[in-house]
Amino acid sequence: MVKIVLGTRNPAKLSEMLRILGDIPGIIWVDFRALPFPEPQEDGVTFRANAEHKAREICCHTGLPALAEDSGLEVEALGGAPGVLSARFAGLEKDSNANTQLLLRKLHGSTNRRAQFTSFAVLAHPDGRRWQGEGVLQGAITSEPRGTGGFGYDPVFIPLGEQRTLAEMLPEEKDAISHRRRALEALRSVIVELAARG
Repeated sequence: MVKIVLGTRNPAKLSEMLRILGDIPGIIWVDFRALPFPEPQEDGVTFRANAEHKAREICCHTGLPALAEDSGLEVEALGGAPGVLSARFAGLEKDSNANTQLLLRKLHGSTNRRAQFTSFAVLAHPDGRRWQGEGVLQGAITSEPRGTGGFGYDPVFIPLGEQRTLAEMLPEEKDAISHRRRALEALRSVIVELAARG
């Protein structure tokens, strides 16, 4: 069996990552929340930089392979904001409701509601190898929140070709199309190979 640390302390994100990759035999997923050191700072200017930093730091601290992911919302009318600051858009408290309300205020009166979720995932191995995957989900921002599922900006994001927000979908429906799934699935074959080698 091969242990891999899932590098997040966000319980909703952790659950989603486990739903997507938890079925790989031969892998023991280690909950980063149980480990005795702080989560690495997300101070990079890109999703890739943040994911690489988290994966590398967690791998170095634990001596185990580490899978980290960074993602966020990019809104066309806001020049790509909130981007890497998605979780801290309204302040360091990482208040999802405050972030969403600020986003809607900034878009008030705008006819351009185009947006996308972007996810970048990095798997770091103690031997120095790195693998990466990227996923994008295009869509639009609603004028008000809808739905009670998901987390973050899900209540105001309608995927392209859909009528419902991500928060109005069942978890398995969201997982099937999400930016995070696309990024993580790009690493599935590598994880399967690591499991096979033991």
